[in-house]
Amino acid sequence: MSVKVGLVVRIVAKSGKEAEVAKFLAGALPLAQGEDFTPAWFALRASQSVFYIVDAFADESGRDRHLGGAIAAALFDQAPNLLAESPTVEKVEVLASKLPG
Repeated sequence: MSVKVGLVVRIVAKSGKEAEVAKFLAGALPLAQGEDFTPAWFALRASQSVFYIVDAFADESGRDRHLGGAIAAALFDQAPNLLAESPTVEKVEVLASKLPG
């Protein structure tokens, strides 16, 4: 599957909530694996309190389905408890990619 669009989501944990955010993101993997319209999904840590979700989709439809799905709902539901600020969600265009398979 080729990917044409993606998301880059910046997440900043509240002080003292960094481990909970890391656990939350790692725990979202099975949800991402269950989305056949999400061929690439990464939960990343950039520093003690800054995390990213980066994912890619074949088209706008897949990206929209993901944004309306369980991971996004859980993230925004937990944001007041875990995050220092609202997640920053950027819609991006994939210019080049290398995927397994």
